[in-house]
Amino acid sequence: MLPNGGSDMTHKDIFEDAFPQDKQIGGNHYKDFHIQPWEFIRKNELNPLQANIIKYVCRYLLKGKAIEDLEKIKHYCDLEIKYLQDTNGKTKRTK
Repeated sequence: MLPNGGSDMTHKDIFEDAFPQDKQIGGNHYKDFHIQPWEFIRKNELNPLQANIIKYVCRYLLKGKAIEDLEKIKHYCDLEIKYLQDTNGKTKRTK
């Protein structure tokens, strides 16, 4: 029994714990996508810069700061370009 008298099986938090992919903290800007950015990022084993680019591309029209988010995308692209230049285009990921 839970403190409110309900059973464990009827408490809403049990479903949030069982299906964390259906919950979003801090907004709903990813909810309507067919594939969540995190799922795409994980399945494709993207690096942190690539992951940030994907996230900002997905949400830049939805959060009310489109120009700022596009600037962030450019910044992450510039960081990745610099990294590739510094490493002669070598990456850990080779497919």
